[in-house]
Formats: sequence, C-alpha cells, structure tokens
Amino acid sequence: MAIYVDADACPVKAEVEKVGTRHRVQMFIVSNGGLRPSANPMVETVIVPDGPDVADMWIADRAGPGDVVITGDIPLAAKCVEAGAQVLKHNGEALTAANVGNALATRDLMTDLRAADPFRQGGGKGFTKADRSRFLDALERALRQAARG
Repeated sequence: MAIYVDADACPVKAEVEKVGTRHRVQMFIVSNGGLRPSANPMVETVIVPDGPDVADMWIADRAGPGDVVITGDIPLAAKCVEAGAQVLKHNGEALTAANVGNALATRDLMTDLRAADPFRQGGGKGFTKADRSRFLDALERALRQAARG
C-alpha cells in the first residue's frame, strides 16, 4: 500500500503527509522539480525529467490495487483506476470506474470549448477550506478501505 501524489500544483501535499504518516503508509511525492524534500522518512520525493506527462507516467507505471493516487489529472486518474488504485482529486472527489469515463468526456468537451473561444476567461473554481476538509475525510476513508484489502 502506498500513496502517490501528482505533486505539481497539488494544494494538499501537507495533508497527505499528515494522514499518510498517521497510517504509516509510504508516500511518493512526484514532480519535475521545484519541491522542497520532506524530512519525513515515510515520504520519498521523486523528481522526474522535464517533459509532458513524465510524472504521470511514473505514477501510472507503479500504482495498483491497494494504492491511493492523488491527482487532478483526469487521464492519469483513468489509468490508475484501470490498474486498480483508488484515486482522489484535491477536493476529495473520488474518481472510480463508474465516473472516470464521464470525467474524461467532460474534460475533452471543455478543452474543445476553450479552443473554440480564445476569449473565454477563467473556468476553474478556487480551492476552499471546505475542499480541504472533504479531501482529508476522503483520504481517511480511502486509506481505511485500502488497509482492509
């Protein structure tokens, strides 16, 4: 059992470390650089080479049943769900076999809409305290479920 964090632009790294340490789970914080390594022996900071989706590929190649993946990247989430891992977005939303297909389709649709209207501004909601709280609850549940097998 391990936690894999797609760490570039991840707002919940500290929360993952806190909860993962309490559950005594190995954590991999994966990015292409710019992160301060943790002194926590349960946390391994993985720096991958620059390039499109290199961190995603590193995680997808390793995550499987019993693991928890933290990412906002929907294609990565789909690969990890297919491999049997539990996947959580930063706001605590679980991506599962039942909903990841819809999430991919919505992502693709929004990409097409943005491409069709170059003047479209904004789009995403800000990250809130409620999102952080939902994430903490969801990670606790996911780790308990993973520990049960």
